[in-house]
Amino acid sequence: MRRLRAVVGIDRWLGWGIGLSLTSLVVACSPPTRTQEPVALNSRYTDEQPALSGDGRFVAFVSNREGARKIMMYDLQQRRFVDLPQLNQREAIAESPSLSRTGRYIAYIASAQGRPEVELYDRATKRAEILTRGYRSWVRNPSLSPDGRYIVFETSRRGQWDIEVLDRGSNVELDLPDGSTFSRP
Repeated sequence: MRRLRAVVGIDRWLGWGIGLSLTSLVVACSPPTRTQEPVALNSRYTDEQPALSGDGRFVAFVSNREGARKIMMYDLQQRRFVDLPQLNQREAIAESPSLSRTGRYIAYIASAQGRPEVELYDRATKRAEILTRGYRSWVRNPSLSPDGRYIVFETSRRGQWDIEVLDRGSNVELDLPDGSTFSRP
């Protein structure tokens, strides 16, 4: 009888131990909850290639946070990260971000299958488009004009690094400060 009580006691402790272990495992594997509290910009992760918006509110950079190398954007005014859906694709490496005046547009290099392309992300439409599709040469280091109409980048089209200017056209929606007007020629 005494031995039976000892076995029952051990079973009870094992049950509690296994239950607590499983609970700890579930909590540890659950995704972290995102809060709306201010978040620090700097962390223990590698953050590089920063770009500042023309109005000084946003900074975009390349980071290896969340286990993948991607472009992130931080709102310096609200002290929080900005969601960029559809920007970072799982199969592509993104780098060299450049921001327009209010951070609406982000020009960057995306390399899918080892081939770099200049891409433009529009935060208003949450869409990215490839601007150098069909280029036969390598491209690097894009820089966006404040209004988002022009993108300059380096290209190896002539066998050396040259500068190319891409005009998105007069019909693009420009990134202008709120309340300002612009008359087209």
